[in-house]
Amino acid sequence: MASDDKKLIVVKRIKKVAGGHHGGAWKIAYADFVTAMMAFFLLMWLLGSTTQGDLQGIADYFNTPLKVSLLGGSGSGDSSSVIKGGGTDLTRSTGQVKQGELPTEERTINLKAAVEEALRIERLKELDTLKKLKSSLEKAIDADAKLQQFKKQILLDITTEGLRIQIVDEENRPMFRSGSARLESYAIKILREIGKMLNQVPNKVSLSGHTDARPYPFGEMGYSNWDLSADRANASRRELIAGGMDEGKMVRVVGLSSAVLFDKKDPLNPINRRINIIVMNKVTEESVRTDGGTVEVESRQPA
Repeated sequence: MASDDKKLIVVKRIKKVAGGHHGGAWKIAYADFVTAMMAFFLLMWLLGSTTQGDLQGIADYFNTPLKVSLLGGSGSGDSSSVIKGGGTDLTRSTGQVKQGELPTEERTINLKAAVEEALRIERLKELDTLKKLKSSLEKAIDADAKLQQFKKQILLDITTEGLRIQIVDEENRPMFRSGSARLESYAIKILREIGKMLNQVPNKVSLSGHTDARPYPFGEMGYSNWDLSADRANASRRELIAGGMDEGKMVRVVGLSSAVLFDKKDPLNPINRRINIIVMNKVTEESVRTDGGTVEVESRQPA
């Protein structure tokens, strides 16, 4: 027998057994599944509550996000309401718009105003360009001693068509020889100097020849002031090009005889015999092209 002074020692061992499918891991998986299903049903609800047009806008946004961001349009952020399509009532066909956004009609009006403002600014820039060309021509005439003596015969002004350059006859100083399309030497110099400077601007050019109302002396042979004015216009065109003007700038050459007089009170005034050069603005150029584009007047020399 053991002695009474020895104590009994008891060792208790606990055996741990895995719970298998009875553990708690399935709860986490189930929570993830429920969350995913809630997100899915929420997405389906939102898609079902959105109009077809808005769905297209959302699709466009994800296809080309920069286009919607920069140009605007139907997109995912165009409304302050989650249900955008029906506004306050799902039966309504018109949806909501962002706070401060204008209705379609007002936006159309504003677009027109913006276009008109852009055109106005463009016309002002074009007018400024033509004024600078006018100033350059005036300075060139003042700087050339030979051209200074013809200053009174070179008339420059801004019209609704653009910059008009008129080279007119004087009683003792005509541009052309009498009854002929042959230019005098000083007229050639004037035209070539102008031709050189017209390349400073991108604008197109129109040219017209004019005579006074005195009948052409050999008109009975079929050659009239109409033919003479056309021949003189074409002769002037050739000298402008010889001076350096780009031939592509010329879009219209016409002979107007005495139909458009400078001095209406005196149809025989030598000033009516002139060459008109129009450095056209965009509106005039478009009008010319719409009315028939480039027009070259056929002419023939006297028999």
